[in-house]
Amino acid sequence: MENKISNHLLLWFFCALILTGIYSIGLPSFYVAAIVILLLLPVHIIYYYSVTIWLIPQNLNKKKCSVLIFGILACCIFCTLLFRIMEITIVDPYILKEMQAQSPDFKWKKLNGTFIEQLINPLYLINALEQSNTVIWIAISIKYFKIWFERRQVVLQSEVDFLKAKLNPHFLFNTLNNLYALTLIKSPESPKIVLGLSSILRYMLNECHHSSVLLKRDIEILNSYIELEKIRYDDRLDLSFSINGEILEQRIPPLLMFPLVESAFKEGISETIEDPWININLEIKGCNIKFKVSHSLPKFKPLNQTDTFELNGLKNLHKKLEAQFSGGYELKMHEGEEMSIAIMQLDLTKQY
Repeated sequence: MENKISNHLLLWFFCALILTGIYSIGLPSFYVAAIVILLLLPVHIIYYYSVTIWLIPQNLNKKKCSVLIFGILACCIFCTLLFRIMEITIVDPYILKEMQAQSPDFKWKKLNGTFIEQLINPLYLINALEQSNTVIWIAISIKYFKIWFERRQVVLQSEVDFLKAKLNPHFLFNTLNNLYALTLIKSPESPKIVLGLSSILRYMLNECHHSSVLLKRDIEILNSYIELEKIRYDDRLDLSFSINGEILEQRIPPLLMFPLVESAFKEGISETIEDPWININLEIKGCNIKFKVSHSLPKFKPLNQTDTFELNGLKNLHKKLEAQFSGGYELKMHEGEEMSIAIMQLDLTKQY
């Protein structure tokens, strides 16, 4: 509550400061301009809060567009007239007094005529309309742009969290299956799987809630996952993982490389393939990353395998990239009769 009040006070302070600077150009001094603005500021405040606290929340959310438009027009007319009345009764006489203090012969045509004649003068009404609306609608635009941006970030983060939630249980299920199979035959590799799985789960629980992590850290976890899968396939699998380029302090969304590697193991390696292989290559050039995964395919692939691959891999990865990058990525996949290649290119400077 105190933070909101401070923000509003700060808003009106800067508005008053900017307006004082503008008004001081045609007035005797900065001090006179400041007094004029302070006298007119209540009109701006009434206008702003009438629209943002009452009119818009009460009508826009309830889809009462005609009532909202009518209310804004009524508020605009009322505040324009109030602005003009404040000018005629307080502000203009004060300005005239200060001007005549410097130039006793100074005459101001704006004050000619009766109160009603001054009030309905078209030229001064239009001027009051402009002055009472410009600052307010700039402030309102900034306020609702900020609200829109914050909500958009929440939506994007929610989508990313949802996609992570779809990935993590899938990976966990596969790894536990591997562990179960090895414990059945009492393999000495079982403790190694438990240790590797513990490291990966700790990463998922403690670090994956961040929007980005160090690339070096994500590669470490990817290596842990690869080591777990290599235990499952023993010497039957020919796997290579190469890194070209310098790893510095680059940051990347967590688990972004996982789906391509996981899909290579899931879709490309099966008991029916002789001499299965996977090649993984990571190229790093500053903030540009190219991640390439190629692997062998079964000789007799089920008809629905491509659909399964997309559902479990590329579709979710594509959504995650859309949510976290602003056109700074490229994702391609090519599948032949004997092999499949997936390439992901990232420009890390375009992350949200």
